Amino acid sequence: MNEKKEAFSYTYSSARQEEIRRIRDKYIPKEENKMEQLRRLDESAEKPGMIVSILVGIIGALLLGVGMCGTMVWTETMFIPGIIIGVIGIAGVSSAYPVYSHITKRQREKLTPEIRRLLSELEQ
Repeated sequence: MNEKKEAFSYTYSSARQEEIRRIRDKYIPKEENKMEQLRRLDESAEKPGMIVSILVGIIGALLLGVGMCGTMVWTETMFIPGIIIGVIGIAGVSSAYPVYSHITKRQREKLTPEIRRLLSELEQ
């Protein structure tokens, strides 16, 4: 009896597969699926509010610093204006979060129909 022994051999290299995937992704156009569109829309609702609130907070903090300098360093000439500038700075820093909330709420209201459409397509 002549028995022939054949063995199946397979080698897997995760590094090689990863390199193949990266090269393939460079040349094949990426299609955006519904979940990615939903994430992108959600992120776009928060971005404008975040940018404006950061700017308001930074400007308020700078005004607060100038006001503090006016009251502590330039006491003879800038004491009263320093207090006024500092209070304006405190108001700016305090209003950063309400500005963020207001702008984000408005953006979400604008994007609600599109997000609902995507959610209904995902649930089907």
